Amino acid sequence: MTPLLTLTNVSRRFGGLLALDGVSLSLTEGEVIGLIGPNGAGKTTFVNVVTGVLKPTSGSIVFRGKRIDGLRPDLVARAGVARTFQVVQPFPRMTVRENVAAAALFAGGVATRTEAVAAADSHLEFCGLAREADKLAGSLSLAGRKRLELAKSLAAKPKLLMLDEVNAGLNASEIDDALRLIAAIAAQGITVLLIEHLMKVVSSSCSRLAVLHQGRLIADGPTQHIMQDEAVIEAYLGRRYAEAQKGAGI
Repeated sequence: MTPLLTLTNVSRRFGGLLALDGVSLSLTEGEVIGLIGPNGAGKTTFVNVVTGVLKPTSGSIVFRGKRIDGLRPDLVARAGVARTFQVVQPFPRMTVRENVAAAALFAGGVATRTEAVAAADSHLEFCGLAREADKLAGSLSLAGRKRLELAKSLAAKPKLLMLDEVNAGLNASEIDDALRLIAAIAAQGITVLLIEHLMKVVSSSCSRLAVLHQGRLIADGPTQHIMQDEAVIEAYLGRRYAEAQKGAGI
């Protein structure tokens, strides 16, 4: 099967800091993969390089058979790569519906405002925000703004959706709701890359994990195998976590 996304020896340097160091990784269509690693490992830089916010210093990125490294973010989005942000920043003085309609117009390929509004209503219904459609986006709770971010991303009609700390700041019930929504997104055939710190989230959502440490990809494979990998335990999970997993029979 031809990979949906392939990074080959991708590096990104900021002066003397090598934030990504020769990363090679492929994603297949329809999978949910977790990208984990300690703070400063390069996870957000990875997303920024793939989505065109940053250009790689070296290496290549191929999406659906075409190179996208060096393309502007809007062109990457129109090619089918969408992302969310750690800090959610909707247009606060626009309504929830207008926020999503704008995404449909600029990245989702719709031709008219009427089509954009119809698309927005569909995505808001899917994300559980239909009742909030006429509210100002700035009035939403954090959980609501996270759902709005997902609705905006889906309005771009992505083939690949990169979720950067989408559960940060949510309580346990809200995280469970978000996990159900992520599963529903994946069920539509959208490939999901989940950047996450909560091991509960990646262990229950992802069949595969990739691990970054100091800009290098140190592990990539089935979730339960990676969670027992000695290099991953040393760099990120810690001995106490690994022992607890073994004690629980995981």
